[in-house]
Amino acid sequence: MKTGKIPATIVTGFLGSGKTTLLRHILANNQGLRIAVIINEFGELGIDREILKGCDIGCEEQETEGKLYELANGCLCCTVQEEFFPVMQKLAERRHEIDHLLIETSGLALPKPLVQAFNWPEIKSAFTVDAVITVVDAPATADGQFAENPEAVDEQRRADPNLDHESPLHELFADQLSAADLVILTKTDLIDAAQRAQVEVLVREEIPASVKITSANQGVIDLNILLGLNSASEDNIHLRTSHHDLEEDHDHDEFDSVVVELPLVDKDKLLATLRELVEAHTIYRVKGFVALADKPRRLVVHGVGRRFDSYFDRAWRSDETPSTHIVLIGQELDQAVLQKALQHTALTETA
Repeated sequence: MKTGKIPATIVTGFLGSGKTTLLRHILANNQGLRIAVIINEFGELGIDREILKGCDIGCEEQETEGKLYELANGCLCCTVQEEFFPVMQKLAERRHEIDHLLIETSGLALPKPLVQAFNWPEIKSAFTVDAVITVVDAPATADGQFAENPEAVDEQRRADPNLDHESPLHELFADQLSAADLVILTKTDLIDAAQRAQVEVLVREEIPASVKITSANQGVIDLNILLGLNSASEDNIHLRTSHHDLEEDHDHDEFDSVVVELPLVDKDKLLATLRELVEAHTIYRVKGFVALADKPRRLVVHGVGRRFDSYFDRAWRSDETPSTHIVLIGQELDQAVLQKALQHTALTETA
């Protein structure tokens, strides 16, 4: 039976930076490790959890206690909103089944309070922070934006009445880096050598010299670089200054989530309509599954700002009726308006 502490890796970064893609890569190449995953879901359909299940590791969902799920490769998956402590307690009870814990934070999360939570006696006795990994969108940072859609993230930030910063987006970027034990630059194939050097300079200004900077495209990176860093970050997190050290606790996740369900759709029309909706409404993120008439596989769609990515994750099962489920995350979203706009992309009419 396992008697040592379970190492935990915390993955943080802005919306769309590539956190979930990195987690999918780790699970798909787990090297026999029994990994527990805590993901901070947005949307009624649990899109992040579904994407993790959809990777090529044969995941199967078997709900056991609350929001704890078994994965067929020997790993576990948890979903949490404001239930971090109870979930950690459940995982601690099953510590003999776990080799490593991965935690994906929400896009506007501040990592320092989460790391500090590992000093709570009930958690500290069973877990230690192996590393905080901050994922950085290299093209957006090279453009001085830090996120693909800086206006939306900045507006989300300004909506917090407890904050009054001249450059809140840059401060949140700095806070996410201040807790980092490793920084991963994503989408580096979209920038040249000079831009990458510029990004590394910006990042290096916010981190100690001992923190390494590396890169990953599509989340692909050697697991030996990611896991086993033995940082014990909870022991020194109080020495890492951030812009929020003197501020009251506050919630960054006060936004709307709208789910639109459709039958088979026209892919090009759907993506074009989604781009129009992003322009016309305060939509930070689009995530979902799409059913196409001429494809036997399920299409996963991600949208951050005006940029959309898509890929096929698996075939529709025989017990499933192919259908489209889109989650739109933002502020002051009108379900009826968004449903009506997307309805025109369907190949058949729905109620």
